[in-house]
Amino acid sequence: MSENVFADKTIVITGAGSGIGRALADRLAGHGARLALSDIDKDGLTETAERLRFRGVEVRADALDVTDRDAVLRYADTVAAEFGVVHQIYNNAGIAYFGSVLDSELEDIERVMNVDYWGVVYGTKAFLPHLIASGDGHVVNISSLFGLLSLGGQSAYNSAKFAVRGFTEALRQEMLAERLPVRVTCVHPGGIKTAVARNATTAAGLDPDSVSSIFDRRMAFHSPEMAARVIVAGVARGKARVLVGWEARALDLVQRIGGARYQRILAVTNPFNAVSKSVAVSKRERP
Repeated sequence: MSENVFADKTIVITGAGSGIGRALADRLAGHGARLALSDIDKDGLTETAERLRFRGVEVRADALDVTDRDAVLRYADTVAAEFGVVHQIYNNAGIAYFGSVLDSELEDIERVMNVDYWGVVYGTKAFLPHLIASGDGHVVNISSLFGLLSLGGQSAYNSAKFAVRGFTEALRQEMLAERLPVRVTCVHPGGIKTAVARNATTAAGLDPDSVSSIFDRRMAFHSPEMAARVIVAGVARGKARVLVGWEARALDLVQRIGGARYQRILAVTNPFNAVSKSVAVSKRERP
């Protein structure tokens, strides 16, 4: 299937103020899509929208908190009313957090789940009736490499991204079983150079700069533009699962072949272990 399937389609993208969301907007605009963009970052969203409007792209831009269920429901109806039809939604908005289960506050875990999981659920539920009505709908939910396997220090993020995967795969089965005109794709990016990791919050006692530095040096292999290219190509082909990056493909294979044994390997090789151990040592040394 050719990427021209996006021409003249109304496409919704959350988290479009930077990173993968902005890159998706750029790429889909290049294929002739009309765009409804949102982000909680008003400045970043404005920059994305202005760049696209300069190119003559039809764009609607709205500040939106994806954790606000009522606001998301209203937003869906507003977008559908303005454009008349909605064909695709990319539930991309997300945040990052680093901290062990022991050191994380419950509020920290809840915040990650609210944005990274419930934001996806709200967006899907709000737009799904409109996608069905279009006769040619597509839900694209952004999970993560950490929705395929877990990493110590990422328990909250893992939980949200595994939940996105489970939700999305169940939704796809439902659309197939009921023969509804909506395709469903779950995306698992590997290490992408975005502001999400650099803006990540951490458990008390951890240095956010150290965590983001480790990510940038040892895990951020790919540009958002590369991620958008792979995602759009996968969506055009109607793929159920899109893996972004060689490391996502490799570690997915390791997990499939080795099963739970991968956990012992990552317990030793986790690049964030030094940061976590320094906090654990400091706690033990307190009087």
